[in-house]
Amino acid sequence: MAKAHTGSKETTKTSLLDAGTQIMLEKGYNHTGIQEVLDSIGVPKGSFYYYFDSKEDFGLQIIDHFDVSYTERLRKCLEDKSTPPLNRLRSYCDEGMKAFEENQCRKGCLIGNLSQEMSDQSEALRARLEEVLTKWRNKFAQCIKEGQDSGQIDKSVDYVQLAEFFLSGWNGAILRAKTTKTTAPLKAFMHVMFEKILPAK
Repeated sequence: MAKAHTGSKETTKTSLLDAGTQIMLEKGYNHTGIQEVLDSIGVPKGSFYYYFDSKEDFGLQIIDHFDVSYTERLRKCLEDKSTPPLNRLRSYCDEGMKAFEENQCRKGCLIGNLSQEMSDQSEALRARLEEVLTKWRNKFAQCIKEGQDSGQIDKSVDYVQLAEFFLSGWNGAILRAKTTKTTAPLKAFMHVMFEKILPAK
């Protein structure tokens, strides 16, 4: 039985969002029950509707909650001026693969998972997910542009298109890695991306 949660209202809300994030990573949106989230941190059911209007609202706030921490990770990695842009992109993939291995090739990225599951089921969730992914893509695009401007990354493809291709390819490789239960698809993506596509010719 979960230990009863005590703390401020803001702490309770954050705990609900954290718990919901972890359960949705494991089970997806449709198989995440509100009661399961509440039970996991020992919060009474009435508390849920104090913070969230509905399960969809909960999902939207989980997306925002996840985005805050992940965007900070992207900022630290992709905007590190002490490291060449191509190396920053490689570090992002290296860190992602390490985290994926630590999770036994499970879970993946919450935003990617929800995009696959919910884009045809909830317009509100689809729109929010698109906002987040576009923001992330733009951070990759800026890093790639820096690499093009410095002569490290190939200039023959528009930097925004390269960023779109990079993000889509990485998320696809994670999906494939989840089905193979190996990191081989991630390694294949990284080999082609960093040896064949991105480097300046």
